[in-house]
Amino acid sequence: MLSSVYQFGIRLTTISLACMDKDMVNTLISEVLCLSPRLTRTLAHILHHKTKGNQLFFCQLMISLSRDGLLRPSLSRRRWEWDEDKIQSRKLPDDVAKFITGNISRLSNRVQTALSVLSCFGASAKISLLEALETKLGMSLIDSMEKALAEGVLDKINGSYSFGHDRMQEAAFNMMKPEERCRFHYKYGIALHACTLESHDDAILFTASNQFNRGGPQAVEDGEKFALIANLNFMAGNKAMEMSDFRAAYDYFDNGISFLRKGHWQTEYDLSLKLFVNAAKCALFIGNIVSLKYLSQQVLSFGNSFEDKLEVLYITVSALARIETHRAVEKAISVLSHLGEVFSESHSEPGNIKLLIEQTKFMLKKYTDMSLLNHKSMEDPSKIMAMKFLAKLELLTQITSPSWQPIVTMKMVQLSIEHGMSAMSPIGFTYYGMLLTKLGDIRDGCRYAKIGRKLLDRPGAKEVAGGGISIGKS
Repeated sequence: MLSSVYQFGIRLTTISLACMDKDMVNTLISEVLCLSPRLTRTLAHILHHKTKGNQLFFCQLMISLSRDGLLRPSLSRRRWEWDEDKIQSRKLPDDVAKFITGNISRLSNRVQTALSVLSCFGASAKISLLEALETKLGMSLIDSMEKALAEGVLDKINGSYSFGHDRMQEAAFNMMKPEERCRFHYKYGIALHACTLESHDDAILFTASNQFNRGGPQAVEDGEKFALIANLNFMAGNKAMEMSDFRAAYDYFDNGISFLRKGHWQTEYDLSLKLFVNAAKCALFIGNIVSLKYLSQQVLSFGNSFEDKLEVLYITVSALARIETHRAVEKAISVLSHLGEVFSESHSEPGNIKLLIEQTKFMLKKYTDMSLLNHKSMEDPSKIMAMKFLAKLELLTQITSPSWQPIVTMKMVQLSIEHGMSAMSPIGFTYYGMLLTKLGDIRDGCRYAKIGRKLLDRPGAKEVAGGGISIGKS
């Protein structure tokens, strides 16, 4: 276009417009906002870092900050004000990001490699994690990150390096060949796994697991590492469950299962059982019924003993309780019979229920409130599981078979006296208190309901806290 103008003999003057430096950006902001340069200096440094002093991008960013309320007039202070933290963490507009992304190719190979490493962890990564990785890999990461920071490719916020825009991360990630990306994820996972053994840092545990999972089973170079990675996912899933993040926990368990090799029920039985059972628990919590059926069937098919299948049977009853209450009751009673807690139709007859109540009162007669609260803990695994099924039946029989509920209540209280208190004992004592109250024994009814609530303070009882408290108040 310019050459065509020259052909007509028109005289032109070429003006080279260089990017503004920090002082010029500060002067411009100071004049636009009518504030002292001393007050605008920090804002100027942030905007210069984000735009590299490009006049067009600077104007666009200033307009967008004003439009979004990050740069606004204050009537009370009679001056412009802004939120530096929010401006610092703000993502760049697409065209600015495209401009700065072009700078990546002009950086040194060492800096580009460091950016590729960072891109494998997402949009950002903690500096402490990169320092640990730097030590394990023998690479110069932090120094390279600082150089990328100076070029405006990265931001440094709250102890993390982060890409200024998704396009920058994408550009850094695409510098790796597609066939090599899985191998790099695996490599970083191995390095971070060594860090988890040394630091016991949950954040590093999650990050190491994520790297292995992004690499996938196809990236594993050593056959012995399959079980190690599956177990690492099991550990990460357990931590996620402790934080009540059941969807993330399910993903970790599911990924762990994907790293189990053919014939794992024979070669890695304990690990396989743990992964499938916990994945089934999480599938129930997140409502993934299809996966729940598959996972449960695997355990029921390959479990070595009835005891190994109990957790999945309990999960199955819990799932049925939502849609087929009568089937859930039948399933729970069937399991309890295998555990030695037999139910029969004769138990629900009024005379037998009265006899059960008298037996229970006689067993409790020698116990004070304090002795019940300090009673031994249940240790027999089969009785602990029986108490869980009985607690589930307490709620189900209330809906389907109210005449059976007193029998369930008596069994829970009697098992707690004979074998010790379990996490489910608060439910049994609370229902027992309600039963006595209905029968007219208000004093003992209130007494045992209060004991049920106080039993929630015992170790391990918090899992039934909501149910015990709500029953006790009803």
